[in-house]
Amino acid sequence: QVQLVESGGGLVQPGGSLRLSCVASGFTFSMYHMKWYRQAPGKERELVATITSTGGSTNYANSVKGRFTISRDNAKNTVYLQMNGLKPEDTAVYCCNADPLLYNWPNYWGQGTQVTVSS
Repeated sequence: QVQLVESGGGLVQPGGSLRLSCVASGFTFSMYHMKWYRQAPGKERELVATITSTGGSTNYANSVKGRFTISRDNAKNTVYLQMNGLKPEDTAVYCCNADPLLYNWPNYWGQGTQVTVSS
């Protein structure tokens, strides 16, 4: 079965760092762009970062640019989100998403991991 399993979330102080991981299985990871989304209670889901299937290109929301870095290791079927300089407004559930190269391939979502930034 297809699985996307996130880990690495937790409670951190403002200015701290976390690294999120998302391990994929059950599909051809290298044929999918990978994205990190986040959603806080009462707020819209926000696209945080994108990395292409080969890792050759990345894109970030303005709110995290310069602080977050997305990367992937196709040999390990894993995508990462390194988060530095965390702020209280970064508090949210973070989910990874597999976005296929071909339009008629399925799209996959993980269950999410909670990130809480508070002093």
